[in-house]
Amino acid sequence: MTETAKIALSFEFFPPKNLEGVEKLRLVRQQLYALQPEFCSVTFGAGGSTQEGTFNTVRAILAEGVSAASHISCIGATRASVREQLATLKAMGVQRLVALRGDLPSGYGAGGEFHYASDLVAFIRAETGDDFHIEVAAYPEVHPQAKSPAADLQAFATKVKAGANSAITQYFYNADAYFRFVEEVDALGLSIAVVPGIMPITSSTQLMRFSDACGAEIPRWIRLRLQSFGDDSASIKAFGLDVVTDLCQQLRAAGAPGLHFYSMNQSVAILEICKRLA
Repeated sequence: MTETAKIALSFEFFPPKNLEGVEKLRLVRQQLYALQPEFCSVTFGAGGSTQEGTFNTVRAILAEGVSAASHISCIGATRASVREQLATLKAMGVQRLVALRGDLPSGYGAGGEFHYASDLVAFIRAETGDDFHIEVAAYPEVHPQAKSPAADLQAFATKVKAGANSAITQYFYNADAYFRFVEEVDALGLSIAVVPGIMPITSSTQLMRFSDACGAEIPRWIRLRLQSFGDDSASIKAFGLDVVTDLCQQLRAAGAPGLHFYSMNQSVAILEICKRLA
């Protein structure tokens, strides 16, 4: 891991739904810790729907001696609920947050007292000063609900000016989209590290479903190759490893400040990608 050690790694997990999932994730984390991540983040359901599971997973990571970042979401949140969450996280020893607007669940009204992630970032800064390193989301291929690319870039700038320390992107497979986004951020005079989010490809149906839901673009050539493999999961995984390793190599060569892997609570593909990067 000599080469990979030169670029900061981090991993995202989601809170398990049952005891079997808790034990499985514990084993996955132990495997990934060999890569010496800078931190591990844990997702947070809309309106705090997974709060207990999120905080329990964060506690477990901290107890294992690794820095943990809790996601914190606007949807359905009030100032009082966020204030309480911040106090709990601070008492646990958390020093990093991922502040997001969050996705609206089906049939869910906007609700809550924060309309944008920038409102949440500003509130966290006002409440806690510099106690937390705040990560925000970035969208190299433009947020699916943005009015325009310019409006999306402006929304990102607003989050930075509200007090964000660094950003993690939505996953992508077109490195040029990331490079262009970083250029535009620099052109605005925003001094912030934009870390690329990386989604390993292990299942074509899962990838298509996620991408349709979040607006991440799957280049046509990748989509067609995946479709051509049909149900041949071994070929899908082998192709996915080649594509994502090549993407990571491009990003590292161009000086990306880190790689943030969306693990889906799995370790095999990430371990193999990082082995190839070594």
